[in-house]
Amino acid sequence: MTRSGADLALLLLGGFRALADAAGAELEARGFPDVRPVHDFAMRAIAAGAGNTSELGRRLAVSKQAAAKTVAVLEERGYVARETDPGDARAKRLQVTPLGFEVLRQGEAIFDQLRGQWEQQIGPEQLAVLERQLQVLVGDSPIRLDTPGWMAREIG
Repeated sequence: MTRSGADLALLLLGGFRALADAAGAELEARGFPDVRPVHDFAMRAIAAGAGNTSELGRRLAVSKQAAAKTVAVLEERGYVARETDPGDARAKRLQVTPLGFEVLRQGEAIFDQLRGQWEQQIGPEQLAVLERQLQVLVGDSPIRLDTPGWMAREIG
C-alpha cells in the first residue's frame, strides 16, 4: 500500500501527539495538571535567554500579546517569575522558577520512559533505525525554539 505525503505528515504528527498526550497525562498524575506543550516551549525559551515578552514572542513566532498571555499563565501557576533586571532596575526579566525547572525535569524523565515503551513495542533496533532515519530527514535540530508558532496557538 502506497501512502501519500499527507499520510506521512499525519503519522509524524500522530506520533508527536501520542507522546505529548501521554506525557501530559503523566505530568497530571505527578501533580502538574496544568502544563501544555506551549508552556514547555515557552519555559525552555525563557531558560535559554528570552528575558521579556517581546523576545519570547520572537522566539515562539507569536505576537507580543500571545507571549504575554502565556507568561501570565506561567506566572500565575508559579512556573515563571519576573525579577529586576540587574542591568536596568526599571526593567523586569523573565526567569524560570525552581518549580518550572522541576516540571521541565519531570517532563524529560517522562519522555525517556515513553521512549522506553516504544522501544519495547517495536524493539530497540527498530527504534534506533526510526530515530536515525528521522534525523536524516529533519536534520540535527528538528525543532528550534524560535519556530514553533503553530503550537503556540494553544495558550490556555
